[in-house]
Amino acid sequence: MAEPLELYDVTIIGGGPAGMYAAFYSGMRDLKTKLIEARNELGGRMLIYPEKMIWDVGGFAPIICEQLIEQLARQAQVFDPTIVFGQHIKGLEVQEDGTYMLVAETGERHWTRTIVLALGRGILKMAKLEIEGAERYEVSNLHYTVQELEPFRGKKVLISGGGNSAVDWANELESIAGSVTVVHRRDQFGGHEKNVIRMKTSSVCVKTPYALSQLHSSDGKTIGKVTICHIETGESEQLEVDAVIVNHGLKSDFTGINEWGLHMNDWNVFTGGKLETNLPGIFAAGDFADYTSKVNLIAGAFSDAALAVNSAKLFMDPEAPRMAYVSSHNDRFAEKNRALGVAID
Repeated sequence: MAEPLELYDVTIIGGGPAGMYAAFYSGMRDLKTKLIEARNELGGRMLIYPEKMIWDVGGFAPIICEQLIEQLARQAQVFDPTIVFGQHIKGLEVQEDGTYMLVAETGERHWTRTIVLALGRGILKMAKLEIEGAERYEVSNLHYTVQELEPFRGKKVLISGGGNSAVDWANELESIAGSVTVVHRRDQFGGHEKNVIRMKTSSVCVKTPYALSQLHSSDGKTIGKVTICHIETGESEQLEVDAVIVNHGLKSDFTGINEWGLHMNDWNVFTGGKLETNLPGIFAAGDFADYTSKVNLIAGAFSDAALAVNSAKLFMDPEAPRMAYVSSHNDRFAEKNRALGVAID
């Protein structure tokens, strides 16, 4: 006989920056908390660029992304939330008492009073290079992400794409690779302005508006040359390469959740200023949430998480304080401070 399900106050779906901070802040609000992550590790979209240098998180000097993930994961577990890995939530059932039952793709069920959707960009899949036969090089020198920089040392690297990741990879590899060439279909890049300027004023060769059109191999196993084509004139040229990195965007999968009746588009759910969705007791945070004053930074995800959890708390108990007391005056930290040997007034 199956054990009865536990009822949680808050269930957070997504283990990226917003989800991890929401788990921590939910503990500050003394809520029974569960975090569900579809992957088998925390980090969300940040796992795509573990060696990237992160500059824009308040309170941190520049920090390697992998280290930031470790710090956030440690913080998320301060109040011992239940963390569930490897479950892609799809179904939502409203119970007679107004609570929710979440149903995973694998059939597991999770009972909760409120929900915080910290889905980021959903289950992300890299857009593949649409050149016939490209997949054969994925085991050698065709890459869709950069997990480590060292394998590219001294090599002739071509990057196809113009988004944040393409620009960041170009800047990170500029001092490590033998040469870096960026090919983009448009003259305008989608990366942060300061990073784009850094790329264009470095030794990185930027070729726009060009597109990658052919891959050439002398052994059928590795790419030795590529053909790029000018978008407007059709003029083509060949470049020798040791490695090709493709960043043509991401495809997101919100399958199941996009059938809940949420007001959303292909990438976001629309919320009010208190991170509330159109469904009662369901809130959002981080990249998934879209509202008028949205700040698209990791720091903004932390603020979203706190606001969403505060709204969840007030949804359950309208008489509760509007927000958590700061840590220096929050009883939830008293015992932890004593364990650290911190004097308590």
